[in-house]
Amino acid sequence: MTAPVADASAVRTEHLRKTFGPLVAVDSLDLEVRRGEVFGLLGPNGSGKTTTIRMLCGLIEPTSGTATVAGFDVTREPERVKQHIGYMSQKYGLYDDLTVVENIRFYATVYGLHGDARAKRIEQMLDDLHLRERASQRAGTLSGGWKQRLALATATAHEPPVLFLDEPTAGVDPASRREFWTRIHALAAAGTTILVTTHYMDEAAQCGRLAFLSRGHLIAVGTPEDVVKQFGQGTIEDVFIELQKRDER
Repeated sequence: MTAPVADASAVRTEHLRKTFGPLVAVDSLDLEVRRGEVFGLLGPNGSGKTTTIRMLCGLIEPTSGTATVAGFDVTREPERVKQHIGYMSQKYGLYDDLTVVENIRFYATVYGLHGDARAKRIEQMLDDLHLRERASQRAGTLSGGWKQRLALATATAHEPPVLFLDEPTAGVDPASRREFWTRIHALAAAGTTILVTTHYMDEAAQCGRLAFLSRGHLIAVGTPEDVVKQFGQGTIEDVFIELQKRDER
């Protein structure tokens, strides 16, 4: 079994690049996410956020450059990367015809949990995410907020050291978003590294550090306060609006 590379970083990229024919989706990205950090990846639509996450998850191969996640190389060891991450995409990925508990059991099994270890983890997920009252309900009948909780449960069933969240609260009501972020901070406090993309600036402000992408390029990185100062703006939302204007020119 391949051992992970010893590194204080949970995610590291060097000159990471992805092209689709003539389109350069991500260009020479140098990025570091520290272990246990809540790190926000921001930028207008088409800036390269989702492409970056899909490369880091081992779902698509970089055109050039290197990246390691949880100590594993995404190009040489994509399957090892997948075993050590959780991924919650902006697209609904649950099985509508399965119940809440059946969805969690399925994903836990896919990630290698079996027997007593799986049973204990399912019970923990039902309690931690307050899903027990919905355990026998089919996923397709859940509201958006409950589906979000279930999606987080399936993404973390195997307790991955690194969790990728791609627009995880899109279309969810404010109360559910707040509760979701309470859980995110609890996971980070327990040692999980979290990389999240979001269009909600109140959520971006809750990240320890942020990186802004524009047309595939990294143009700013730092704490929310640092990024605001770098752009000479008043708020993170002002920075986002300024980038949107740039990309539309």
